[in-house]
This record gives sequence, structure tokens and C-alpha cells, in this order.
Amino acid sequence: MANTAQAKKRARQNENSRKHNASLRSMARTYMKKVQVQIDAGNYEEAQAAFKTCQPIIDSMVNKGVFAKNKVARQKSRMVAKIKGLKAA
Repeated sequence: MANTAQAKKRARQNENSRKHNASLRSMARTYMKKVQVQIDAGNYEEAQAAFKTCQPIIDSMVNKGVFAKNKVARQKSRMVAKIKGLKAA
């Protein structure tokens, strides 16, 4: 339990930050799921369009510290590979 005024303020700020980050994380995951739905459906054009909207959003989450840089790089790489696989098929 926070005893000092400074610790109480940090506890409040941390709670607000946690809620805000959870919202951002949820939004980013929603965009990633939209890409995955199009990939699963086999729609190359729609998957590519969904990825183009998803990419800057998840990149901005890295800058905000919501996701780790390597995690996002790995996820983008896998999405691109799956989208390219749709075109080849």
C-alpha cells in the first residue's frame, strides 16, 4: 500500500496507464485478427489491404511501448509470409 503522496500519485498514474495500454493493445490485436481472417478466407487483395491498415498501427504501438519491437517484427513477418503464400496458391 502506498504511504507517501508521491507513491499514491504513481499508483494512480500506473492504473490509468494500464487501462490506456490495455485499450491500445486490444485495438492492435483487433487489426491483426482482421488480417488473419482475410488470410484464412484466402482473400489475397483483402488481406493485403487489411495488412496495410494494420502495419502502421502496430508500429506505433512499438513506439508507445505497448509491444516489444521484436515481437511486432516477428508478427509482421509471419503475416507477410502468409499473404505471399496466398498469392502463390
